Amino acid sequence: MARIVRFHQHGGPEVLRIEDIDLTPPRPGEVQIRVKALGLNRAEALLRAGSYIETPPLPSGLGLEAAGIVETVGEGVKDFAPGDAVSVIPPQSMVRWPAYGELVTYPARLIVKHPSSLDWQTAAAIWMQYLTAYGALIDIAKLSSGDAVVITAASSSVGLAALQIANKVGATAIAVTRTSVKKQALLDAGAAQVVVLAEEDLAARLSEIAGPQGVRVVLDAIGGPIFEPLTAAMSKGGILIEYGGLSPEPTPFPLAAVLGKTLTLRGYLVHEITGTPEKLEVAKAFILEGLETGTLRPIIDRSFAFNQIVEAHRYLESNEQFGKIIVTV
Repeated sequence: MARIVRFHQHGGPEVLRIEDIDLTPPRPGEVQIRVKALGLNRAEALLRAGSYIETPPLPSGLGLEAAGIVETVGEGVKDFAPGDAVSVIPPQSMVRWPAYGELVTYPARLIVKHPSSLDWQTAAAIWMQYLTAYGALIDIAKLSSGDAVVITAASSSVGLAALQIANKVGATAIAVTRTSVKKQALLDAGAAQVVVLAEEDLAARLSEIAGPQGVRVVLDAIGGPIFEPLTAAMSKGGILIEYGGLSPEPTPFPLAAVLGKTLTLRGYLVHEITGTPEKLEVAKAFILEGLETGTLRPIIDRSFAFNQIVEAHRYLESNEQFGKIIVTV
């Protein structure tokens, strides 16, 4: 028996339950992990609420990130052994491979031996944020030295990972945030400039920062009305990568800017990286090198105990965090 988090109906954090479940041994090619820490992501709140891109049969587990110790391995697994310290690459289906539990099972291809210098909480905060930011900025946009990149929702775990990746490759990172509460923290985290939506005109401020050449890359998690000022500040041939939809308002199509500047507006899911073995290996090498050298440093906002999973989800939905929310098991 192992304690597993599941929900039997869609709704708020209160629908999450901790249940004792009999787990089957790992099948061929799988690894079972005794979890030490979980990383929380907005996708999990969306799945729980019934508004995610994946619709689960109920009851359902959830979760995309975990770190822990290999408990046992299935037939044919050669690269891992009981006792190994590992972390989990987010699967394409968290319904099929849920992370919220004392024991979890994953395909060996989604398991990584993380650097021994990392504690459990940090190890559980790596892969979703850095793979998401890497795929958008490096694999797709080819961000490099001399580029300027605008990063919205910059205080989120992905936003902070994007700031660090931009700095790692020598680009200029411009952070966009709702209020000035987190402005200094974003500067400390590596933003060259911070634009505060509640206090500044986004288009005018970005134009002031970027100058007449504009910004080549935009990484946006919000959508909605800011689409027009974001594209107004972009350079000719620039690319806007959309990986979220936090705004409840309609997203206008900025026709004049797209035509006049021959812009690319592109939707993006981290599955593009995790679902392509060759790309995933390149991304893992980039991220592990950054962790080893210290150019990439996961920022932990707050930790909760496993039996506080409901409280952790309430905090996740508050949008008050700066960085990653962790649950220790």
